[in-house]
Amino acid sequence: MLNTIFTTLSEMFSYTFIVRAFIVGALVSVCAALLGVSLVLKRYSMIGDGLSHVGFGTLAIATALNVAPLTVSIPVVVAAAFLLLRLSENSNIKGDAAIALISTSSLAVGVIIISQTTGMNTDVCNYLFGSILAMNKNDVYLSITLSAAVLVLFVVFYNKLFAITFDETFAKATGVNTGVYNMLIAFLTAITIVLGMRMMGAMLISSLIIFPALTSMRLLKKFKDVTICSACISILCFFTGIIISYLYATPTGASVVMINIIAFLLFWAINVLNTEKEKVKNVWLFSIVCIVLISGCGNEKNIARKSNAAGTQSVILPGGVSEMVSTAKDAASMIEIKEKMFIAQTNDVYLNPEEYLGKTIKLEGLFKLENYTGEDTNYCFVLRYGPGCCGNDGNAGFEVAWDKDVSADTVYPAVNDWVEATGVLKTYEEDGYPYLYIALSNLKVLDERGAEYVTQ
Repeated sequence: MLNTIFTTLSEMFSYTFIVRAFIVGALVSVCAALLGVSLVLKRYSMIGDGLSHVGFGTLAIATALNVAPLTVSIPVVVAAAFLLLRLSENSNIKGDAAIALISTSSLAVGVIIISQTTGMNTDVCNYLFGSILAMNKNDVYLSITLSAAVLVLFVVFYNKLFAITFDETFAKATGVNTGVYNMLIAFLTAITIVLGMRMMGAMLISSLIIFPALTSMRLLKKFKDVTICSACISILCFFTGIIISYLYATPTGASVVMINIIAFLLFWAINVLNTEKEKVKNVWLFSIVCIVLISGCGNEKNIARKSNAAGTQSVILPGGVSEMVSTAKDAASMIEIKEKMFIAQTNDVYLNPEEYLGKTIKLEGLFKLENYTGEDTNYCFVLRYGPGCCGNDGNAGFEVAWDKDVSADTVYPAVNDWVEATGVLKTYEEDGYPYLYIALSNLKVLDERGAEYVTQ
């Protein structure tokens, strides 16, 4: 069992995008959990849902204008958080009504802008439902920096935040500037919401704030204990959720939410069924057992198929010459786009091309021809189909071509043949836009076909 767990975790963290996702996700989860305790106790927990809708509207505008989404959305969401406080404190529009007013307005603006510009594409759906596995390095660095800033500010001003959370009137009477610290909570929450949308999406981010706090409150009563427990629960649920997502090809954000629901029900059951002395011990015991069982279940069939490693295959060479070659080769020097995590790994290449340009890449998939210009030029692709957006299927893969010095009469496989393509990732420019392609060194037609439709 321990060997299986170690193998599963080693396989997971061999993907650089999963490592990045885990670092960012863990930091955002802690930030959300810490702030969630104050928000839940102040009965302002749905601010996460409202601000996430504001973030979606802003991201829609940024996408339409082709500007960096996070750098645009952060100041706008912070401003919306301050506006929510002002509306709640200084007008007849209180708490939940103010949140509903701003969130629905922002969502409507975002949908209208998208419908008139880019359409409901996959990028937009990523912000609706989360896609933490699709992050470029700039997003990662910005997320780590802002998450660290949120944690530092929370720790530095912990006592003041504690005071205004439990008795704001008394805190104000003792000289605490409650307005400033309420603004600080709003500021930190806004940043956390924007960062969390990458992981959970606009539809699920509020769960990251609400669930850990409510769960820890089932067993603990002191503010400090609840805060620490919420942070631990949040990290544990995120870690478990991302393991489940990897093993069973489920959406990461939804998987994290489901684990949070299970944790909440567990803590509620322990609170009802056990004595005070047994509660904490049973929580830790159950948590360890869950991680062991979930990781152990990963010893299912390996989806990443390895076809005829010691056999021979038909290889199409430049000029249309077909010959039989051995498929046994040293794979250590190349990056293999595996069937498991095919979409995520392909997205990572496009999002972080500087890490892959000039390296040898190997992948299997359907051979396709596309004609975008209406002329005689066909573009060749090796790809697989997968979930798209709003009920439409999408695809993931790479353009492939024999390098430029190959003669024009190069023969390619038939459309829909299952092929294995190997070559160096390069880039070219057309109509002022850069495109990635694999400069082929080998293109094999395989008899054994893999999964034409992949889910992650």
